[in-house]
Parts: sequence; structure tokens; C-alpha cells
Amino acid sequence: MARLLDRITALAVVDQARQVPRQAGREPAPTDRRPGPVPRSGPGPVRAARAGSFCERRAARFEQHFDSSIACVFMMRAWILPLLLVLCGSVLAAGLIFTGSPGAATAPLLLFVLLAGVHSPLVFPKSIGALEAQRRSAVDGRPVVFWRSGCKYCLRLRIRLGRSARQLYWVDIWRDPAGAAAVRAANDGNETVPTVVAAGRPHANPDPEWVREQLSPSE
Repeated sequence: MARLLDRITALAVVDQARQVPRQAGREPAPTDRRPGPVPRSGPGPVRAARAGSFCERRAARFEQHFDSSIACVFMMRAWILPLLLVLCGSVLAAGLIFTGSPGAATAPLLLFVLLAGVHSPLVFPKSIGALEAQRRSAVDGRPVVFWRSGCKYCLRLRIRLGRSARQLYWVDIWRDPAGAAAVRAANDGNETVPTVVAAGRPHANPDPEWVREQLSPSE
């Protein structure tokens, strides 16, 4: 009996010794290791350069459209008063026609149309830009007249000069922002018109006869 117990104990020891190398050679149990999210890097240099150029193009296009809109607004300002005069004359003439006096409607309509023409840019000589006018004046010495529509003093200067008005360089400050800036610089920030620049010196609302004297006799 004792021999049988020793035999069983020896077999158990041998079997345990055999299992140790097996457990040592086993691969570790698989674990649930999932790859984490790949961090997103910022835009590359090429994409950043493209985005920058796109923004610059959009900004330049917006600036161009904005300048065009400002120019259109300045051009429309000169025609507001003439259009209002024509509209008033048309309404008055239509009222006379509806009341049964079509003949009497002609006179007020023509009067308002005449007033609209007098207060429009069509009465004045063709305007040019301030920079171009200053360049030409530096060459031939002719005065530069800064004016705007609807100004009675500008209209007086134009009528008093007569044909001599075409010998001067006229700049409409409502159509040329550079001309408006030049007038403000010469009149302490005020857009006083007419402002005549003769021999490089500005003169606000000068006498028309004095302006005529600034023209050379040969002209």
C-alpha cells in the first residue's frame, strides 16, 4: 500500500513538471487593443496657400465692386435734382391735362424741363479727373475749376464765363473722389465750390472776371 501511494505521488510530480514548460511556451492571451483615432493634422502648406490666395481674390473682387458702386452713387447724385424737376413738371402737366386744359400744360412742362437742363451736368464743359486736370494745368497754366451740379455759384461762374469756360479744366467733385479730396484739403475740410486753382493756389468762389483774367491772351 505504501509503495502504491509513493508511485501515485511520483507520477503527480512528473506530470506537474511537464505542464510547467507548456505554460511557459504558451502565447499570451489576445487582448482587445483597438487602434486609437489618428489625430488630424492641420491643412498642409499647399492647401493653406490656396486658401490664402482664394481669400485675396475674393477681397480684391469685393473691393472692385465696392469702388464701382461708389462711382455709380456719385454719378447718380448729379442727376437727382434734374430728375425731380422733370418729375414735378410731368405731374403738373398731367394734372392740367386731366382738368381739361391740355394747352396750359405745355408751358409749365417746358419750364421744368429747362430748369432741369440748367441744373444738370450738360450745361458745364466736359469734366475730367483731378489728377489729369492738374497735369494739364502744370503744362499750359490753365486754371482748374472744381464744381458740382446744383450749385448756383458754379452755375453763375459758368454763365458769366461764356465761351471762355471751355478753356478751363473742369472737375466734377461728385464724380471724382480725388477732386472732392483736393477741395476739402484747400478749404479746411469743406467741399466749397466753385474752387478755382490758378498758378497752384486755390481760390474759393472767385469773381468770374478774375477767373477770365487768368487765361492768357492767346487763348
